[in-house]
Formats: sequence, structure tokens, C-alpha cells
Amino acid sequence: MSKHILPHHLRSQAVALAHDVLMVPIAWLLAYWLRYNLEVVPAAYYEDALVGLLFVLPIQLTAFLLFGLYRGIWRFASLPDIVRILKAVAVGTVVSVALLFIFTRAGGVPRSVPVIHAILLVMLLSGPRLIYRLLKDHRLDLSPGQRVLIVGSGKAGEMLARDILRNRRGDYTPVAFVDDKRRRQGREIHGVPVSGTCDDIPRLCEDLAIDIVMLAIPSASSKQMRRVVELCERADIPFRSVPQLNDLISGNVQINNLRTVSIEDLLGRDPVSLDWDSIDSALSGKVILVTGAGGSIGSELCRQLAKIRPARLVLLEISEFNLYTIEMELLSAFPDLSLECHLGDIIDQPLVENLFARTRPEVVFHAAAYKHVPMLEHQLRQAVRNNILGTQILAQTADRFKCGVFVLVSTDKAVNPANVMGACKRGAEIYCQNLDAHSDTRFITVRFGNVLGSAGSVIPLFRKQIEAGGPVTVTDPRMERYFMTIPEACQLIMQTVVLGKGGEIFVLDMGDPIKISYLAEQMIHLSGRTPGTDILIEYIGLRPGEKLYEELFHEKEQLHKTDHEKVFLAHHRQVDWSRLLDNLEKMKEACDNHETVILKSLLDKLVPEHAELEKRVNSTHEATA
Repeated sequence: MSKHILPHHLRSQAVALAHDVLMVPIAWLLAYWLRYNLEVVPAAYYEDALVGLLFVLPIQLTAFLLFGLYRGIWRFASLPDIVRILKAVAVGTVVSVALLFIFTRAGGVPRSVPVIHAILLVMLLSGPRLIYRLLKDHRLDLSPGQRVLIVGSGKAGEMLARDILRNRRGDYTPVAFVDDKRRRQGREIHGVPVSGTCDDIPRLCEDLAIDIVMLAIPSASSKQMRRVVELCERADIPFRSVPQLNDLISGNVQINNLRTVSIEDLLGRDPVSLDWDSIDSALSGKVILVTGAGGSIGSELCRQLAKIRPARLVLLEISEFNLYTIEMELLSAFPDLSLECHLGDIIDQPLVENLFARTRPEVVFHAAAYKHVPMLEHQLRQAVRNNILGTQILAQTADRFKCGVFVLVSTDKAVNPANVMGACKRGAEIYCQNLDAHSDTRFITVRFGNVLGSAGSVIPLFRKQIEAGGPVTVTDPRMERYFMTIPEACQLIMQTVVLGKGGEIFVLDMGDPIKISYLAEQMIHLSGRTPGTDILIEYIGLRPGEKLYEELFHEKEQLHKTDHEKVFLAHHRQVDWSRLLDNLEKMKEACDNHETVILKSLLDKLVPEHAELEKRVNSTHEATA
């Protein structure tokens, strides 16, 4: 095929233009014929008609172009197209008559001819367009299935349309595409036109009687997905999505495996690009210990680490059921994996020391922690004992057994902590960062916000409330949180092993914070119901220890970029080592004696910003109560 052949949308415009140019002289000469009662037009007037046509044709053609008659597609001709034709014909006729009068005094043009010409031209231009649409609609209506609007005319959209047309999967009929890329407008893919942009979704759903919208944009960012979903919701049309790009690449699913849009699609972010060669070099062939291995972060870390062929993967977990679950999953997915599973508590020092002595881990990922904010407000002893003293036992043991790297998984709640959980995680950070200067082990801290779907997080709670018919409880309409997917968080945690020299706090780029009220509304929409009508949203006020807004780093930590675009470095704040050890020893004694008041005082001393923020948050609670 010659490379000089015009693209399809330009060919369509050229054909439409040729049609309209032909209609102008036909309408003009028919007007004369009707003026003379369908009899032969006198020779003198016929010559004047041809002269007049020299004025009418270029002027009318210019009006067609100025009024955008070739922006629309004949297949979807509608009222706006007819209005444009009326305007173009009216202006063209008025200008033509004016110029004819100026140059020829319009002596040979009967007064009725321009009027008749205008009426005929409107009919000749709009009639074929409407007939073409009716014929197309009639043909499509004879086809079985729901009428489909496909979002995205790229490779995924083309594959989806081809599969539907070839196999009639699910009795669907593709009617049109929408795509924001301008160069694709006016094209046809397997006979299905690209008829607008995403902003046109509500209008096209109404004009084309769309039954379902299919989102064929597997590589779309969460921001793009939120925009498209909101447009579909505005059209009040059900929508489905093709699988995500990484699933398609892996071959786990096919393009036609349509699924409902999940909240992770709307809150997750662009895929993470990792330096897998460096990660593989740093971790492959090593003995790796994961604490909290049955939790949301710990279990995903195990899955990711199993792929890079460690010499041995050692799991430590306090929950018998969680340990059993992840053990069965890993043995099934990675039958050649050298795996050890240990049931135990990180605060059990003899167990921890025996575990290190027998397994000799070279890398430790410490993900074990109590993390439920409101619950820990009333469980100070358990929070300190697990999150601070348990971390101390693990870190000391890693140092004693010459472990190469120790990675502490922390949280944004450790920044200016207003709750016991955040203060305890900050205490664990302080200990690990300062121990690094006294050890050959590299102690690295990784800090990030909420992970989507983790146990005890807001998303499973909202799902449960929606399934029960509501209400969905939101603490405050202003509350915002950072979110990332569990796999993304775990992959970036592994990346810090490559980046870290020891003593750093790595802060993961969490993107923009999301309002919890928006999260609740979208989850209700995605369940097929309407917020405020089918499912109520109830605002219950801030819970103990909660802040309206979380932070990822302290103002004194001097955030800097690293070699990875999604990982930032926050310089830690040093404390007096002997005083830190003394404080921790007193904390252990207070825990052993159940002296909560003393323990609270020691925690405030270790993390002074906690006491200040706690007062501020408490005053906020009182103001919102």
C-alpha cells in the first residue's frame, strides 16, 4: 500500500467535503428550476445562474469550513451538526447575495432563488448525514448484545474490540471509542469509530444509547483512572476494565478478562521501576529473616524475596494462622525455596537469640509491629514492649551476630507522633539510627504511609460496612491519608537495601494525599450503589490519637533525593547514646512492673514531640466533639 494514501479520518473528511461541494450547484440550479415551475429555465436566466454560481460556490465552501462542518462524523450526526449546517448556509447565502448585488446588481437572480437555494442546500447537506446514521444504527441494532463504548483506542482497545467482534464475547457490540490523543480522532478501528475524547463520555453514552463502558487503558495512572471513572459515574453507566498492564505482560490474564474497577486502581500509582539487578545482587543467595512474616507487609515481602532466590528465607510470626497461611502459599508457589517458619514473639529474647544462632541471617526485614492506632492508645505497655523493646532485642541480636543489613519498616505516623503507636515507632527509629554508629551492621529505616488493603486498614472496614448496607463511618470530612499498594511498598523496601549505607531514614514517595471521604464515596460507587442514597456516610469524629493530616518527614530531617526517583533520604537526628540506653532500660523495668504512668513519662522523654502533638490533637478532638 502506498505511503501517500491519506489516513482514514482525512479520507472521510475529503469525501464529506466533495459531497458538500457537489450539493451547492445542485441546490442552486434546482432553485432556478423550481422557480420556473419545473419547466426549462430561460437561456438568459440560465447563463445568469452559472455566473451566480461562481460567487455562491466558493463563498458557501468557505462558510462550511469556518463553521466546522467536518469536525463531526457522519456516523454520529446529531442536532449540533444540523445547527452548524443551518448557520453555514445562512451566512453563505447572505454573503453571496450581497456580493452578487454589489458586482452584478443581481439582475439575473430572482428574489425567491436564494431562499429556495438555502432550503434545498440544508436538506441536501443534512439529509444524507442523518440517513447514514440511521442506516448504521439500524445495522448495529440488529447485532446482539449490549452496546459498548471503549475508552482507549491504543493496543489494548484494539485487541478488546477485535476479540469482541470476532468471538461475540458476552454478547457485546462495540459502538465507538473515545481517546484523548488528538491524532486518533476520526479514525476507525475494525469499523468502530473514535468519536471523541474522554470528556465526551457522558454525551456519547446518551447519544449512542450505550449500555456499558469498557476501560481499555491498562497503563493509566490512578489520576487518569479517577477522572475516567468520575465521567462514567456522571453518565450513570456501568463500567468494566481490562486487566492491569503488569498482569497482561506476565501472561496471567487475557485482554478479554474484564473486571470491575477496584479502589486500588483509583488510589494506586504509576508502576515502580526498580534496579532489579542491584537488588538481586544484594539479596540473592543470602539468608534473609522476615519478622511479622504473616502480616500484610511481611507476607508480601516474603513473596517478593522468594522470587530472587535467597539461600534461605526465615519467617518469624506470632500468629499461628498467619504463619501457616504464608507457609502454604510459599511452598506451593516456590517448591524449590529453602524455607524455615518459626512461631514466636520478637520480645522473647531467648527465642530471638536462638533463632539468630541457628539461622545466621545476613539480612533482616523487621516488619513485626502493633499498628492499630485507637487500640494502642489504651495499650501503652504492649505498644512500648513490642514496638520499641522488641525492636531493640532484634537490633541488638543482629549486631551481635554480625548481620549485614537490618531494615526497620516504619510509618508516617512516626513523624510528629500524636499517638502511642506513632511515638513507639519513632522510638524504634531513634534506636536503630543511633545504633548504626556503634555497629558494623547497616541499620536502615524505611518510612511510608498507609498501604491499600492491609489488615486493619480503612479499606477492608469500608468494604465490610458497604456489604452490610451501611452506614460507612468516616471520622472527619477533612481527614487525608497517603496510600500506596502493598507490592509497591515492599519493592521499594527492598530497593533501600541497595541505597542504604547505614543510619538513614528512607521516605517513600507517597504521591498526593487522598481524602478519606473521597475514598468512602468511590468505594460505594464501585459497589454499584449511590452515596447518601443507597449507603449513608456517617461522620463520627476523630478517634483517640488520630490526626487530620499525616506527614512523611520532620522539618529538621532535611529531605534529599536519592538515585531512585521514588525514594527520598531524611537525615536522622542524633541523641546521646548513653541516655538513650538508660531510657530504654527504665522502659523495660516499667513494663515489667506495669508502671504505666512512668512508662508514659519515659516515652515523652524519648520522643518529646509526641507530648506536644498529643496535647494539640486532644484539643482538636474537643473542638470537633
